[in-house]
Amino acid sequence: MADNIEVKAKLEAGQATRIRVLAQTRANSPVQRLQQTDTFFHAPSGRLKLREFATGEAELIAYHRPDRAGPKHSRYVVVPVTDVLAMRAALEMTMGVRGVVRKTRDLFVIGQTRVHLDRVEGLGDFLELEVVLTAGQTVADGAQVAQRFLAEFEVSASSLVEPAYIDLLHAK
Repeated sequence: MADNIEVKAKLEAGQATRIRVLAQTRANSPVQRLQQTDTFFHAPSGRLKLREFATGEAELIAYHRPDRAGPKHSRYVVVPVTDVLAMRAALEMTMGVRGVVRKTRDLFVIGQTRVHLDRVEGLGDFLELEVVLTAGQTVADGAQVAQRFLAEFEVSASSLVEPAYIDLLHAK
């Protein structure tokens, strides 16, 4: 199981462009553009999603994360999926589909932080930060890293989002 600190913010018009320029200047490597379809399943605890990429690759992601604004601790497991059709069928049959989130994600890696600029179908533009905790690093340490990025990107506290994209779609 892995740990990270996550924070998500709804972006205003033009904000994504400014953050993109800042992220490109600091990124360890060129930006990756990803087309992702996340199918969420009913789970008795936490969240479970099958993430499919436009490349045909897929992964099953299980995670626990509180729904609150600001940096939050997330524990997760990512499992590569080789037979996406069979995996989706098995999960649909046993757990039922909760909903589907489609997004275009621009991924920048800056040190231990994954900076996502997401355009979510039906919701708009978002910034998502994932600070991957290193050995010996505390949740508070990771939250400080996330807060520094929020300040650098000039993201206000009022822009922070509590729930997952799937919950935002259901609330519409």
